[in-house]
Formats: sequence, C-alpha cells, structure tokens
Amino acid sequence: MTTTTPARGRRRAPSTMERAAGKAAALQKPRVILALLLLLALTSVMLLDGYLRSEIGNDARVRDGAAYDKVPEKILDGGPILTFDNGTATTQSVPKKTIVLTFDDGPTASWTPEVLEVLEKNDVEATFFVVGSMVSRYPDVVKTLVDQGNEVGIHTFTHVDLSYQSTTRLQRELKQTQLALAGAAGVTTTLFRAPYSSEINAVDNYSWPVYKELGSLGYTSVFVDTDSDDWKKPGVSKIVKWATPKKNEGAIVLMHDAGGDRSQTVEALGVYIKKMKAKGYTFTTVSGAQAKLNQAAAQAHGTGGATGSTLPPGQQTGGGQTGGGQASGGQTGGGQANGQQAGPGSAGTAASAAAQAAQRKATGATLYEGKALVYAVAVAEWVVPALSWFLVVVGVAVMGRFGMMLILARRHYRQRNRRRGRGGKFSWGPTVTRPVTVIVPAYNEKECIANTLRSLAKSTHPIEIIVVDDGSEDNTSEIAESLGMPNVRVIRQENAGKPAALNNGVRNARYDIVVMMDGDTVFEPDAVHQLVQPFADPEIGAVAGNAKVGNRDTMIGAWQHIEYVMGFNLDRRMYDLLRCMPTIPGAIGAFRRDAVLEVGGMSEDTLAEDTDITIAMHRAGWRVVYQEHAKAWTEAPGSLKQLWSQRYRWSYGTMQALWKHRKSLTDKGPSGRFGRVGMPLVVLFQIVTPVFAPLIDVFTAYSMIFVDFQAALLAWLAVLAVQLVCAAYAFRLDRERYRYLAMLPLQQLAYRQMMYLVLIHSCVTALTGGRLRWQKLKRTGEVGTPAGVS
Repeated sequence: MTTTTPARGRRRAPSTMERAAGKAAALQKPRVILALLLLLALTSVMLLDGYLRSEIGNDARVRDGAAYDKVPEKILDGGPILTFDNGTATTQSVPKKTIVLTFDDGPTASWTPEVLEVLEKNDVEATFFVVGSMVSRYPDVVKTLVDQGNEVGIHTFTHVDLSYQSTTRLQRELKQTQLALAGAAGVTTTLFRAPYSSEINAVDNYSWPVYKELGSLGYTSVFVDTDSDDWKKPGVSKIVKWATPKKNEGAIVLMHDAGGDRSQTVEALGVYIKKMKAKGYTFTTVSGAQAKLNQAAAQAHGTGGATGSTLPPGQQTGGGQTGGGQASGGQTGGGQANGQQAGPGSAGTAASAAAQAAQRKATGATLYEGKALVYAVAVAEWVVPALSWFLVVVGVAVMGRFGMMLILARRHYRQRNRRRGRGGKFSWGPTVTRPVTVIVPAYNEKECIANTLRSLAKSTHPIEIIVVDDGSEDNTSEIAESLGMPNVRVIRQENAGKPAALNNGVRNARYDIVVMMDGDTVFEPDAVHQLVQPFADPEIGAVAGNAKVGNRDTMIGAWQHIEYVMGFNLDRRMYDLLRCMPTIPGAIGAFRRDAVLEVGGMSEDTLAEDTDITIAMHRAGWRVVYQEHAKAWTEAPGSLKQLWSQRYRWSYGTMQALWKHRKSLTDKGPSGRFGRVGMPLVVLFQIVTPVFAPLIDVFTAYSMIFVDFQAALLAWLAVLAVQLVCAAYAFRLDRERYRYLAMLPLQQLAYRQMMYLVLIHSCVTALTGGRLRWQKLKRTGEVGTPAGVS
C-alpha cells in the first residue's frame, strides 16, 4: 500500500538546517584551518619548550685531548681575556690583587638569587655568563642581576660544545641568547665564554677557529685563571682554597649558579669574599678589569713604557676594538666596543658604568623580538607542564574507564546470559509476542532498500513495515513496492530529513511498539523478536540493539568493526548497568510509541536525533536498556571522506544534544539519573578525553624523537596492550572472530587520529556557533543478508 503525505502549502519553507546549510558550508574551511592552527601552535610550544630544555637539537659531545699546534703560542701563554684587533688576537690578564668573580650556566630561580644576595651584602659585582635558554625561562632573575650592577656575558643558548658546530649554529646560539637578554633585561653584551672551556692554554685546533669567528663578530672571549671546582661539591673550605690565586696575582675565578645543588657555593662565596678583601684584593667585573688595564696601559703608553703584551686592544699600533665591533644579534646601537667608548656608560666615567661597559642597551627590533621570545617561553613554561599534568589525569581516567568497562561489561554479560544459579535463568518477563511496527526512513536508498526489506521479511516476529520515502530522487519507493510484500506500506513525503520521516512513521504506526532502523541496514531473522522482549518490563521505554559492521572486509571497514564492537557495544553494556544509556543506535532501536509521542517525537533540533530522543526518554522517567542479542548489520562508510562526514555529524550532533539537555544535570529523582551519571561520563569520555587524546600521541611522538625512544615506545606498547585486552574481551562477548584485531595497531596509528581530528573539528564548529546539515552517505548495497556476512 502506498500513502503520500501531502505538502501543507504550495511551497514548503526551508527548515532551520537548510537555511543554515549555505552559511555552514562557507564556514567549514576556516574552522578546519583554525583547528590546524591550534594544533600547530601547540606543537610549536612543545618544540620551543623542548629546545629550552635541550631535548631538541641537543648535542652532548664534548671534545677533549685535541692537538693545539695551530694555536699561536702567545695565545696559549697569554691571559684569560681574548680579543681581536683587526683580526689580530690579543690577550689580557687581570691586574694584581684583583678578583673577577664569574658564574656559569645560570640563571636559576633557586641559586642565582642567593648568589646575588651574598654579592649585594658584600658590595661586590660579578660577571654572569648566562645560558640563553635559562635567561628566557627566568627573565626576572636576569633583570635583577643587571639592575644590581652585575655584568652579563653569553654562554650560548643551549650549552653546546661549539667546536663541533657549524658557523650557522654558532651565530644562531649567539643571536638567540642576545634576544633573550634583550627581552629579559633590555641589554645585549659583547662578552662570551664557551661551554666546557677553562684556562686559555686549553684552546685547541678545533676551538681556535671558533674564537676567531667570535672575534670577527665583535665578542671578547673570557677564560679563567682559577677554577673553584664547586660543581664537585668538595666542601666550603676546598672551594675557597681552589678559588684563591697564588702570589697576590689577579684572577678570573670560576663558580657556578646552576647545574644542581649550589648550597656549598653560596656558603663558600661569602667566606671567600671576606678572606680576599682581608688580603687587600678588590673585586670587579670583566669590563671593570679591562677598564683598569686600559687606564694603566694608556698611562704607560703616554710615557713610552708599555709593552705589547700589556697594552689593551684599541691602544696598540694599528688601533683596534676591545669588543671587536658589532656583536652578532647584540648591538642594536651600532657602536664599536672598546674600553674607552661610551655604551650604556663609558669606562672611567663611573665605577658602575665601567663594570657594565660590555653591555649595550637593546633597542628597535632586537628589543621587541627579545620580548616576544620571553613571552613565548613564558607561555611554553606554563602550557607544557600544565598539559603534562592534565594528560596524566586524562591517562588515568582512560585507564580507569577501561577497567570499569571490563568489570561492568563482564557483569552485564553474566547477568543477561544467566542460565542457572541464584534467580534462575534471566528473563525480562512474559514473552512479548504482539505485532510491532518497523519504520524504515529512506532517502535515495535504491542500492540497499531491497536487502533491507528482504531481511525483515524473514523476521520471526510479527511485524508491519512502514517505508517512509523522504523525497528520494531515485526509485527507492518503486523498488520497495515492486517486492510485493503484503506487510509493507510506502509513505512518500517531501524531503524533510530523517527526524521528520521517523515522526511520520510513528504517526502512522498501528502498534504500540515501533522499531526504527536505517535504510541500509539488514536484520537477523530474530532481531526484532529479541529487540522487543525488554518491553515485558513496563518501566522500559526504549531498547538499543547490537549494530554490526557488515562491510568489514576492507581496511576502513575492519577499523570501524573494531570500533563498533569495542567502543560502542562495550560502552553500552556499561551504560546499561549504570542506567544511563546515552544513545540508541539509528540502525537498530525500539521504542514505546506512546513514549516517543510523550517526549515530542524525533527532534530536528540536533543532528543526532537518536541521542536526543534517548536523553529525552531518560528525562521522561523511562528506562533505556541494551539488548545484545538483537543484531543488525549496517553498511559503514566506505571511504575516508564519507567516514569524516558521518563522524563529524555524529560528534557535532552529540554535543548539540548534550547542550540541549544540559538542565538534566539538575533533574531530580530517577529522571535525573542521566544528568547525574550519564552526562558527566559522556562529556568526559566522549568529548573531553578524545579532544585531548591527540596530545598524548603528540607527546609520545615528541618523546620518541627527542627524549627517550625506547621508554616512549614501551609506554605506547603498554597502552596498546591494554586496549588489545579490552578489544579481545569485547570480541569474546560478541562472539566475533579475533583475526580483525590484527588491524588494531594500525587503527591506533591512523584511524584513531582521524577520529580525534573529527571531534576537534566538531568542537571548533560548536564553539564558533556553526550549524551543519544532515549529510547523505553514498551507499553500495554490499551488505546483504546476515547469512552472507562473515
């Protein structure tokens, strides 16, 4: 029998979704771009944080015992301050009875402030050779350091042995550290100390070219005279002893304000300063020592008594520069650096200015780029640890969910398949034998409709079938009629969407129980009978069936098959026991007709009408259960594009339904159980956890590439093993073949990532206020009767 539902007017007004379709289509591309930009931003933050912590680009090689025959002897025998005057190397030694305290590897938030406190208490300035990555992480410490009158020098950005690095890497290390200093304290510097360097006589054939390159860039390289070896933690007395120069000589003394516990260094520093002052020593910075040398050399030169070994660069024949000209990335002021030239201050104008003469005020692009770097690092320093802790919580939640699913799924299976024991065989109540109505909404289903109706014809339960042709543009209704099935009615309507088609079927149903299915689904012969048995319990208003993927022999189909068995059906067992089933699948579900009408029918407010009505049933006080023995075979999307469209609609529709029923959180009594239990679980495990799950994979990939490949791989394999156990148990409960689980590792690497991106895309759409239209998937009709499905 054929029935045509007339239009209510000459022209049907477009639905809300249709009106929004054009706008939504236009907005999808920008939303995809926004989602990708967010992922790119996160990846960039992680890479920046890894670079700062020397996890990315780290080169731990340290050269030792190399030849030095290519290094001039006058350099090896010279003082610890190395400059280049028009390409000519010159060294200087610290004046007698003068100490230049230098600190390497900082700053740190813990030890550098303590060192500064000791220095300030004893009215002493020092020179800090800072690591750029540490400067960008602790900019406030550096600003305090500079404001206190201390001097800064470069110790590279990542603390690498530059003798192994290219010129490009060298210049990048210098520039990045200069930017960090500019952003932190508004200064740049012409002082440099190479990591792993010591006395100048340790310069070898590999490091010498580096120092020449530094000289050509305008840097003064600073070595040491005495090394306190405080990093060995030998005790306060030995640190003081090893830092003390011999025979009243001047010295550049090396200590550390980073690299571990520096409590001995802090304690020894105060003792050392008092001891050396008692011996008549004065303390200054590298620039302060150079100023003294320059002044003495100028006086000696004026009387003709200077020797070439003591004259500072810039005062010798031919002229030169103490600082060597413009330091890479550092001098935005553009001046030449020598002991006499004005920078932030001029040597000899004031003691404080002389102590910081190597520093220049950062201006222009250098200043703003430096501030941008510091701000970016601040974001990374906050975001990455926060995400790390959050992901730990997510990981624990996911593992907890797996455990809860396994426990509850086992309990559900044993309860519903009980044949003996306490309570006897499980039963819903008296067997339901009365006829029911099966509603098949169809839109352009010519490939599938015949298989669908033939499967229903084999039903062991008495049924009437209503095919609602939702304005198909092919011959769907004609095919349905041509089968000549006496219990089939075809109702034609103008295209209005699946919810309207289902509502039309409900209004025309003759029986009090209605079974809803998709036009591409085939039922097993006893599916309807099994599906309606729970209605023996008068509290039950709806039943979810067991939907299975029929076209599972392709890679995409196998991936979805695993997802259906493990994700959907295992979940439904858990939700059933918790009495908060969130969704009755559109492929197979049954409802009391009066209950559907009571809640207003299938709503067009969301794209997930099945989730929408399921939640509405809960809120109306009805119980919703899962019937595992009612099996239907559905045709899953056969291409990635169709899969994306389907899951995008599902994800977005689920969010719409949850938002629509957000007031269920405050519902009281049995009707509020979904809001109290189901809503939080769905939000946590179907939205929040999957949205952030890609970050776990990003962190895993990051760890494999930059941190510890073996440990990260073992962690990933452990998680995979847990998932495999859950999947195997789900397959066992559903009596599925285990061979499909061989696709699980690849599913985790490819398919799962796509599902995450779909969900993120849906979240972006929801947050930006977009709307989607109902999308029709292309069907092939390859899913036949259940007997033909393996």
